[in-house]
Amino acid sequence: MKIAVLEPLGVSTDFLKEKIVAKIGTQHDLIFYPDRKEDAATLVERSQGADIVVLSNIPYRKDVIEKCPALKKICVAFTGVDHIDLAYCAERGIEVKNCAGYSTVAVADLAFGLVLSLARNIPACDRACRDGKTKDGLVGFELAGKKFGIAGLGAIGSRVADIAHAFGCEVFAYTRTPKNHPNVTLVDKETLFRTCDIVSLHTPLNDSTRGLVGEKELSWMKPTAYLINTARGGVVDTPALVDALRNHRIAGAGIDVFDMEPPIPADCQLNKLPNVVVTPHVAFATKQAFEKRALIIADNLAGWTR
Repeated sequence: MKIAVLEPLGVSTDFLKEKIVAKIGTQHDLIFYPDRKEDAATLVERSQGADIVVLSNIPYRKDVIEKCPALKKICVAFTGVDHIDLAYCAERGIEVKNCAGYSTVAVADLAFGLVLSLARNIPACDRACRDGKTKDGLVGFELAGKKFGIAGLGAIGSRVADIAHAFGCEVFAYTRTPKNHPNVTLVDKETLFRTCDIVSLHTPLNDSTRGLVGEKELSWMKPTAYLINTARGGVVDTPALVDALRNHRIAGAGIDVFDMEPPIPADCQLNKLPNVVVTPHVAFATKQAFEKRALIIADNLAGWTR
């Protein structure tokens, strides 16, 4: 088979090749591209003749896939698959596998980095200290005793629940697939948003979750509450969130994901609000996560090439 890795994946090519070859042998044609290109023409060129392509979160749509008649499998080196034209893949009989689980620890860590940044005003404290100022106006709050809400209780949401409990929070969750989790109280969506001091989002982006948090949900939140989004930008109605933040209907937000992939344009309103901490879609990106992902990619390819 011809296997094309369409972009670098956070580890050295030698490391990734070693892990893949250890699983599938040397009889397949492996091609690694040294840079990330998102334009359709380049994606078509790089995918030509490939039986399998490997990519992370590059949009891979029908206009590319239809020009690649040899394509049989897509290995998504990412958790979400909303950037892949799944409907057309199903029509063509192209199998799509993701790399679920590689970034569970990383995303949960960053979610709490955002929580703590907001709770203790860490970005503002950093600026104040560098400018020769004091803690005046920057006194924060402790997490212990706070009501911590989680929307989506999959692997990442469950780990966030464990961390929140360790901090001494009372943990609530809203999930469409109810499951038992120690120290978590399951509630409906309205109760979650009305009750919790912090709401952290951990759902995939699909037709049922797009716009999950909009004007109504934000209106349910306490004016002292915070929203954390390390899931997908499309899960939140951004204009509604900006309006709620600007008018102090909620206290603040920690945002790692947007309606587009970074770099974020200069006119992005979230970037201009003082009660928001933003990061450039980095939650999944740690050295350890990328190494775990390489192993999952190799396993996925092994399942297809045996």
